[in-house]
Amino acid sequence: MKTIKTKMFEPVTIGAWNLKTRTAMAPMTRSFADNETGVVNDLTVEYYRKRAQDGIGLIITEGVVISPRAKGNPGVPGIYTQEQIDGWKKVTEAVHAEGGTIIAQIWHVGRASHHEIAGGLPPQAPSPIAAEGKVSRFGKPFDIPEEMAETVIAEVVNQYKQAAKNAMDAGFDGVEIHGAHGYLIDQFNSDTSNKRTDRYGGDLKQRLTFMKEVLKAVIDTVGAERTLIRFSALKIDQPSYMWEDPEKAIQTFIEAFNETGVKMIHPSTMEFTKPIARGLTMHELVRSHWDGIIVGVGGLDPETAEAALEKGIIDIAAIGRPLIANPDYLARIKKDEGLVDYEAKKHLGQLI
Repeated sequence: MKTIKTKMFEPVTIGAWNLKTRTAMAPMTRSFADNETGVVNDLTVEYYRKRAQDGIGLIITEGVVISPRAKGNPGVPGIYTQEQIDGWKKVTEAVHAEGGTIIAQIWHVGRASHHEIAGGLPPQAPSPIAAEGKVSRFGKPFDIPEEMAETVIAEVVNQYKQAAKNAMDAGFDGVEIHGAHGYLIDQFNSDTSNKRTDRYGGDLKQRLTFMKEVLKAVIDTVGAERTLIRFSALKIDQPSYMWEDPEKAIQTFIEAFNETGVKMIHPSTMEFTKPIARGLTMHELVRSHWDGIIVGVGGLDPETAEAALEKGIIDIAAIGRPLIANPDYLARIKKDEGLVDYEAKKHLGQLI
């Protein structure tokens, strides 16, 4: 029997964005930009255009790096040169022509890199501690990073600010700050990668200082109504990591968000339905302490997404890999058609 999903297909206004549906395309690294220049191509234009045509409410791009040293994988796009900005203009124009909304996820991978990728220089990080494992799609172990001096931290905050400005110049409707998954901002946030004794280190509240500075700089540039922040416990090099006291950690993050004036947040987990404290999931815990906009993500299927939207746990349901395999994802759900399963071997190398 067909399950009618009405909430997912509702138009909604969040911040400055009038969205066709309560859905988002989750940011997913595709590595299809020119490796030397970081410029996206016509295939990328078509990739995002198709999802806008399908009616996805908010398209969040793959991570777009803010400097050469922010890069952590071959083939990722940038937004720090005019050529990169001009490449993205073709994407935003195509999405807008389909009535879509698109924001750039601005990204610095920090220690999750290698000097051969990061412009010949060692990766940047809060402390000189290497990440665990190997660089994705490159195969070499993560380098020992260079500890960022306070002057360098100020430069990188300014790079986030400039990237946000460049995103607006490229025609994006706003930005998402990637503060999750063990990348630079999350490296400052985490007790395993941040051993500093200055104002950027200490307890969790103090470790969030860098994140707050980035948020304030970006909000100052594009406005709170065009700024989204992604955060998580999950880390690419520590997939099983969880905060010692998840609820207290979430409260500390939310206090920091309130301090910066951010209005829209994107808590990230791999398992949306998994309880992490008091029998509540990550998004339920966040909702119990936050009355602003929440974008939900974490292996959502249409039924789970619809239920979470109906309950008000989340305001927008973000879909990841199923949207790679199904450019017509929403059309298939409307018709109650089966979805094509995402297969890494088949879809990783394809931009469809």
